[in-house]
Amino acid sequence: MTMRQRIELTVNGRIRSVEVAPHHTLLDVLRDDLGLTGTKECCLVGECGACTVLVDDLAVDSCLMLGVEADGASVTTVEGLATGDKLHPLQEAFLETGAAQCGFCIPGQLLAAAALLANDPHPTRAAVEEGLAGNLCRCAGYEQIIEAVVVAARAGASES
Repeated sequence: MTMRQRIELTVNGRIRSVEVAPHHTLLDVLRDDLGLTGTKECCLVGECGACTVLVDDLAVDSCLMLGVEADGASVTTVEGLATGDKLHPLQEAFLETGAAQCGFCIPGQLLAAAALLANDPHPTRAAVEEGLAGNLCRCAGYEQIIEAVVVAARAGASES
């Protein structure tokens, strides 16, 4: 029998208490224990960015962080970007520019972009490229993704 540890974290603005296996990653906790499957599982070694979430407003590869390390933290997943039925300006921009192709990398791209815009509300194109460098897109939709972040920045996405 695996020992489990109770952690409490705020996920998408809601306090959650969950018992987790100490060796499970934050990715496991989000997907398996909390049912938040928007965060994607891909490489499991921090190379692709598909599992990017915000932990205390910092972009983190959730496959590299243990769930127990998130005890007491505030976590934002892609499910937490929208407000009710209103999409986040980044989500709107991704739709507008055609950046959401197959959709697999998009949750991580959106959260990396949200972290970028929170720190730099008016980034240059080069800053956007650097800010998203840890997120891979298998569809090679980089131009649309970069454009979406630039459009969102112009629309004031960091103020949402």
